[in-house]
Amino acid sequence: MDIRIQCLCIDSADPARIARFWESALGWRRTWEEEDQVCLEPPEGSPEDGVAPDLVFLKVPEGKTVKNRLHLDLRPADQAAEVARLEALGARRVSIGQSDVSWTVMADPDGNEFDVLQPLTPEELPPGHDALGRRVGQSAHAGTT
Repeated sequence: MDIRIQCLCIDSADPARIARFWESALGWRRTWEEEDQVCLEPPEGSPEDGVAPDLVFLKVPEGKTVKNRLHLDLRPADQAAEVARLEALGARRVSIGQSDVSWTVMADPDGNEFDVLQPLTPEELPPGHDALGRRVGQSAHAGTT
């Protein structure tokens, strides 16, 4: 099929503020900004550039009231260190009824839930992928013309 997911839109009362959090959390770049919306994209030239959907933060008048139906799962190289770093940026651990699980459920400063997963083990890694599950030895656009 000739279709792709262009962006994931996230509602916020203050798009610039929540975009700052995610910009720092992911190391992404701010590529477009207006008063009512901000767009983040992966670092230029990174394996995710042109592949991962952009994050677009849109201004809405209402605040978040219920658990998200869609959330991000982040895969770091070191789960404990990443949870601590995200907490320092303003995220907090939250309980949404999860039992004893291997991931940590967190919320960004707007209350949007996301998970911080454990790193992949060597047995879980597909051949040719690094500890974060990214392809190694190829550019993000390898095989395209």
